[in-house]
Amino acid sequence: MTNKPEINTASLAAALTSALVILATVDSAQSMGENLPGKDKCYGVALKGQNDCAAGAGMTCSGTQTVNYDGARWKYVPKGTCTTMKTPHGRGSLSPKG
Repeated sequence: MTNKPEINTASLAAALTSALVILATVDSAQSMGENLPGKDKCYGVALKGQNDCAAGAGMTCSGTQTVNYDGARWKYVPKGTCTTMKTPHGRGSLSPKG
């Protein structure tokens, strides 16, 4: 006789729903430009199409950056690392550049 835990459909659905709510909350926070725990918004370090959200006219949100290292666009980086990041255009900044 084996003791296998039973997972019913309702339990599985509840777990999946909880996971989706958490992911949606984090995505919403990023889209709204909110600060995330342990992260800094770092301007001027994102590559084309890899910014995390909007910063200025003509930009709607993540992934819309059209050039590398745009100082008006930001990307989340681990807290405390932004200003030590080097790019061909200088270091990352905690505020918009140029």
